Amino acid sequence: MSELKGYIYHRESFGAVDGPGIRYVLFLQGCPLRCLYCHNPDSQEFGLGEVMTVSETVAEILKYKNYIKTGGVTFSGGEPLAQADFIAAVIKELDRQVKSFKANDSIHCAIDTSGCIDLETSKVAIDAADLILLDIKASDEAGYLDLVGNDGLRTWELLDYLQEIHKPTWVRHVLIDGYTLDDEKLDALAQKLSAYDNIELVELLPFHKLGEPKWAELHQIYKLHDTPATTKEQKLHAQEIFERYNLKVQ
Repeated sequence: MSELKGYIYHRESFGAVDGPGIRYVLFLQGCPLRCLYCHNPDSQEFGLGEVMTVSETVAEILKYKNYIKTGGVTFSGGEPLAQADFIAAVIKELDRQVKSFKANDSIHCAIDTSGCIDLETSKVAIDAADLILLDIKASDEAGYLDLVGNDGLRTWELLDYLQEIHKPTWVRHVLIDGYTLDDEKLDALAQKLSAYDNIELVELLPFHKLGEPKWAELHQIYKLHDTPATTKEQKLHAQEIFERYNLKVQ
C-alpha cells in the first residue's frame, strides 16, 4: 500500500484557511466538475501533476509535524475524493507512524470536497478522516447545473451519510452575485442545513476573481468576468440569514 501513487497539484506547508489551526494542505490533481468560479482550472485535468507514493507523501508531511500539531492535514484539490484510496492510505500510514513515535499522538486529517464522487468509492477516505469540509455549491439542482454542470445530488447523499456516521462537518458555500447571493436561495439552503446536527460550522466564502488569469492562460472563457466580487455588507447579510436557523457561521 505504501507504493500506491497519487497525483498532486500543489503542496502548501503552512495553510490557515482549510480547517482548524495551521495545516499542511495537499491539493490533489483532477476534478470532474467545471465550476464557473474555479480559481484553479489547471487542477481539473486528470493524470497530470506531481506523482507521489503514500510513503513519500507521509514523509513530506511529517517534516512539518511540529508546526501542524495544533492543526493538521487537509486534502483538497481538484477533487480529492477522486483519489480516495490514496487519501485513505496516507491517513492510515500517517496515523501509524505518528503513533509509533508516541502512542496517544495523532494528526488531525480533513478532506475538502464537493461531494461529487460516488459515495461507495469515496467512503474509504471519508471514514478515515476526522473532519469533512463540504463545498455545497447551490441550494437546488437548477443552481448546481448553472454553476458546475452537475445536479448536486451526490453532495446531499454524502451529507446524509456524514450525519448517519456522526462525522464532524464544515459546510462551505461561495456567495456569487446573480447566482447564490439571493435571499430566497440562501434561506432555503440554511433551512436544509439546519436539519443536520453534525454540521459544526458554515463558512460563507466571498466570491473573488483571483483565478481569472489562469483561465486566460488555458485559453478558456471565464464566464464570470463581469460578476463583481462579494462585498463585506453582502456577506454580513447572508450570515444573518443563516444565523436565524441557529447555525454557527463565519
